[in-house]
Amino acid sequence: MRVVSLNCSNTEIVCALGCAERLVGVDDDSDWPVDVVARLPKVGRDLDIDISKVAALEPDLVLASITVPGHEEVVAGLARAGLRHHAPETQQLADVYQDIRDIAALLDVPDRAATVIAQMRAAIEAPPELTGLAPDERPSVLVQWWPKPVIAPGRRSWVHDLLEHAGARNALGDRDVKSTPLTDDEVAALDPDLIVISWCGVPSAKYRTDVVTGNPRFATLRAVRTARVHPIPEAYLGRPGPRLTEGTRALRPLLASDPYRG
Repeated sequence: MRVVSLNCSNTEIVCALGCAERLVGVDDDSDWPVDVVARLPKVGRDLDIDISKVAALEPDLVLASITVPGHEEVVAGLARAGLRHHAPETQQLADVYQDIRDIAALLDVPDRAATVIAQMRAAIEAPPELTGLAPDERPSVLVQWWPKPVIAPGRRSWVHDLLEHAGARNALGDRDVKSTPLTDDEVAALDPDLIVISWCGVPSAKYRTDVVTGNPRFATLRAVRTARVHPIPEAYLGRPGPRLTEGTRALRPLLASDPYRG
């Protein structure tokens, strides 16, 4: 089977399922596993996928997504080209697990999904180190998908689920959205205990905590006053696939103590 993957998480799922050799092309942003993607033709970035390049690779299956707004146009292009494709809208952690099952079935390796999911659950659902707190006492965390304006995940996000498993609460957990832009005043009103920088499409080496700490409107935030502004690569939090375990491992040490009161 010849497979083209159009987003990072699908590429990583295929490889986690032991099917890397079936990939014949990937999007420009797929960067893991390095040894796999380095040898593969690239077909464009994000919303600028070159459908003609995809078709030229003669895939039996194209793995796409409509999780990011605008991807519907890419999927429509695949349909117009007559390319067999799979394009879920992944929102919560349960959807991530279902994506793995669905892709495993499409690759005709359904039994492998259970192993990948079990490994993820062992890391993500381990008991939190910060225990004994009522839900409203847990440290609140604001994850930034983007800095200006701040865009953050709401309740319908796998990040919301990761935070709950880690013993924290999503600062936007009361908003029934996948993500939403926020004004600086809204961020100030939320006053999170911890801010995590995980900017989408930006190399983690270019994350700048001073974009948060240097904003005068944020000077009184608990996260800023207690130096609780930390970067976690978007590859670990923003991709709904197996490496969410790395995001969990990065989050948990930030929540292992209780410096947030006072």
